[in-house]
Amino acid sequence: MRRQVFVTNFNKNFTGVSATAANVVRAQMDRYDLTLVGRPLPGCPAPVTLRQARAATRAGAIWHVRRNTELRAALWARDVLRLPIRIVFTSAAQRRHSAYPRWLISRVDAVIATTEKAASFVPHVHAVVPHGVDTTLFHPAANRVHAWRALGYGGRTGIATLGRIRPEKGTDHFVAAMIALLPDHPDAVALVLGKATAEHRSFLVGLKAKIKAAGLEERILFPGEIPAQDLPALIRALSLVVQLPRYEGYGMVPLEAMASAVPFVGYDAGYYRAFSANGHAGIIVDSPDAAAAAAQRILGGKLTQMGNAARAHVCDSFSAKAEADGIDAVYRQI
Repeated sequence: MRRQVFVTNFNKNFTGVSATAANVVRAQMDRYDLTLVGRPLPGCPAPVTLRQARAATRAGAIWHVRRNTELRAALWARDVLRLPIRIVFTSAAQRRHSAYPRWLISRVDAVIATTEKAASFVPHVHAVVPHGVDTTLFHPAANRVHAWRALGYGGRTGIATLGRIRPEKGTDHFVAAMIALLPDHPDAVALVLGKATAEHRSFLVGLKAKIKAAGLEERILFPGEIPAQDLPALIRALSLVVQLPRYEGYGMVPLEAMASAVPFVGYDAGYYRAFSANGHAGIIVDSPDAAAAAAQRILGGKLTQMGNAARAHVCDSFSAKAEADGIDAVYRQI
């Protein structure tokens, strides 16, 4: 009988955590008797409810959780309902958790940290296993120019940042970098892919005012949040991804771009420096002006070389299969 594994996904929004969970679940589906609990994930089995998961749990089952709400549900199942389960928590945060999450994490059977730095903030770390990307789902375009044209945004070259529109994600730094870059690249169009919640609407209004003042409102666009199932086709049509967050726990966007043979420019946040392969797959910068200059170098003649290196680096070091293998080793330990 195959090992029974329950993977929880309680967030109705498709976040970075959702993306990493989906990548792993698709790589795990053939290995275990696997059940998704909560909300759907693209390419994954249809989910069951929490009540159904509790009813189906057999002795020795593993519940793999990634959020505080999921931690609480798993602990309730094990410690109050007395279900015979083992709880595994994946932690990507590169800062100290507040008191309540620390207590929750202290109760699990095993923690998987995504980076060495993340491991320093949590107890019970059984392994450091970097997140990986699905290199089958995210792959290079057969013809990038045609793929970009099919999206209908105009121009011949696409540049994008992905994530919530807010200061922490550095959306304002991306806009500043594009205002500096785009006048020298008349065929390029920049996309801000994400949405602003109510508390950040004024932030968004301010960004649009700066873009209008620069005369670039037709070339720095805000398409909103892109459905998860549409992201692979959009990313492979891009020429460059630029991620400039003030804080990032890990960061899947550069990996998804790299798997699509799209290089990136980014701050030294999350695990970006490891992704960059010492400048062969991406360039790490420290300001919007430096980001614009790095983008200029890549678009000026390094795009194909860096894109090919990015794809190779992901396939060698950051695939979803490699992450699933690392997770399986932890499951065996407990």
